Amino acid sequence: MNYGYIRVSTLHQNLENQQLEIEKFAKQNGIKIDRWIEEKISGTKTPETRKLGKELMKNINTGDLIICTEISRFGRSLIMIMNILQFFLEKGIKVWTIKDNYRLGDDIQSKVLAFAFGLSAEIERQLISERTKQGINRARSEGKHIGRKKGRKSDIYKLSGSEEYIKNEIKKGRSKSSIAEELDVAPATLRRHLKRIS
Repeated sequence: MNYGYIRVSTLHQNLENQQLEIEKFAKQNGIKIDRWIEEKISGTKTPETRKLGKELMKNINTGDLIICTEISRFGRSLIMIMNILQFFLEKGIKVWTIKDNYRLGDDIQSKVLAFAFGLSAEIERQLISERTKQGINRARSEGKHIGRKKGRKSDIYKLSGSEEYIKNEIKKGRSKSSIAEELDVAPATLRRHLKRIS
């Protein structure tokens, strides 16, 4: 099966340009896109909370092909992208990108890449962990407080910045549960957010 994977970071961005680019590329290469995976969500979100993990990574089979416009559509951080590509390559999935011109598949070069991605991701995790620990220890030695001040609540919430969009969708008559599902939050989270801004 051939998949077209499209992602934009915000609800207000358009998926159409990526789709047209993939359709043009597929036509030029004699490929039929059997299924589209489209999502409007930040690349910082883990694959498990996105259609990428819930639908694509869960249902894809060995020999399938994923086409996307560029490798950065899979995630915002290098470590996330490497983990995702490692998963696909170990499972025998082909990944083609248009702008970057990557052709990852089941050949020996891709298997070497899968190993390199896994090793690089592990090293990066260790380096991040070490830098974090060093930063915390340095701050503590300088007498700085780590974490949120006692008794203080955060001013930033999961749905901060989406207020206008949510209000407009409710005015259109959409159910709160469908809005919550689109924004990838629990209905209770949406209700609490609406209570805070009302």
